[in-house]
Amino acid sequence: MISEKRNVPKLRFEGLTTPWKRISLGNISRLITKGTTPKQFIEGDVVYVKIESLNGHVIERRQCASIDESTHLKELKRSILEEDDILFAIAGATVGKIGVVQKEILPANTNQALAIIRLSNKEAVNFIFQILTSRVMKNYIYESVSVGAQPNLSLKQISDFTFFVPSLPEQQKIAEFLTAVDKRIALLEQKKEKLESYKKGVMQQLFPSTGSGQVPKIRFKQDDGSEFPDWEEKKLGEIYEFRTTNSFSREKLNYESGEFRNIHYGDIHTKFPTLLDLEQVNLPFVNDDVEIRKTVSENLVEAGDLVIADASEDYADIGKTIEVINVKEQRVLSGLHTLHAKRSQTNIQVGFGGYLMKSEGIRSQVKKIAQGTKVLSISVARMRELSLSLPCLEEQKKIVQFLTGLDRNMENLNQQINQTQTWKKGLLQKMFV
Repeated sequence: MISEKRNVPKLRFEGLTTPWKRISLGNISRLITKGTTPKQFIEGDVVYVKIESLNGHVIERRQCASIDESTHLKELKRSILEEDDILFAIAGATVGKIGVVQKEILPANTNQALAIIRLSNKEAVNFIFQILTSRVMKNYIYESVSVGAQPNLSLKQISDFTFFVPSLPEQQKIAEFLTAVDKRIALLEQKKEKLESYKKGVMQQLFPSTGSGQVPKIRFKQDDGSEFPDWEEKKLGEIYEFRTTNSFSREKLNYESGEFRNIHYGDIHTKFPTLLDLEQVNLPFVNDDVEIRKTVSENLVEAGDLVIADASEDYADIGKTIEVINVKEQRVLSGLHTLHAKRSQTNIQVGFGGYLMKSEGIRSQVKKIAQGTKVLSISVARMRELSLSLPCLEEQKKIVQFLTGLDRNMENLNQQINQTQTWKKGLLQKMFV
């Protein structure tokens, strides 16, 4: 039991001193149930909420399915949703994911992986939402979730969840403040999403489909206003020379010390940006006791080189490419399941190749040459034959400047989102008992 002396949070609004009271979620709810799954899905006008459509205060309509009105009112009548219902994921890897039903998505229903929490007092919805996203609930999930083929919480465990609450006026102050923070995060995420969508559209217009005879829909002009020359058709093997790579596993790498650094294909898949500035990224070292062949050590990665993931379990990531734009004094190797493409000519601007390899025309070609069933792979011989369109160096430079500007804006938004989320996390730790 938490003593009365501890029965207050570290951070409170000025003038509020009343101790908080312990309650259970079941005590303040008029309904805690779970959704139902229809025997047959018949598309209709009724929104059917799934776990992936939960996004905090918002239910993402585009991520929802749909069912017909008859199924909604008859077969699934037990789980008909109402405005301000809290949906809480109770099954699967996303246990604890949460959303609040807004009037705009009604009529709506949901499936059995989601608990429906209908509070007795709707004025408490925003406060309880914050409680359910706080460390108090996260700790409860950690202690209570059953671990099996699929982790889950029971409705009884949801109902028995106990926590401390202040008076309704203090609840409302806390909820209003934290909801404002959530809206700030949501606004930043919307800006980032719009910028990503804009960049995707611009990329489609900047890079023509190779071999189609099309010209880019967006062209830059020279500083004096005149047109740049037409783009030239090239093969990837004409402007890049493929070099030797290594096959060192993660066990042969460390983040402390070593003579050589290493680019692992897993990092290309999961975290590296299109243009990799090695001054900004902490690459792993190759362990000192690993023997490095001369053919590998002589083929160091330099600015303007491409490093390509040659293996993947899906088409979305096969051939995923980064371009190294800054190396300084580091000795960097291209590692396991990668292809190392070094600029063999000076007719390509540093930074341009990375964006070019992300273009729709190149990506569609890479998917066609990928081979395999469970694991896809690409070969150097096939990659050399990729067709691409290449503008002159000055137009390449303008394209790179434009796209890196968009990337900087997106990175700034990312940092703002992360900083605000971290700030909120700290507030939640101090504002709840």
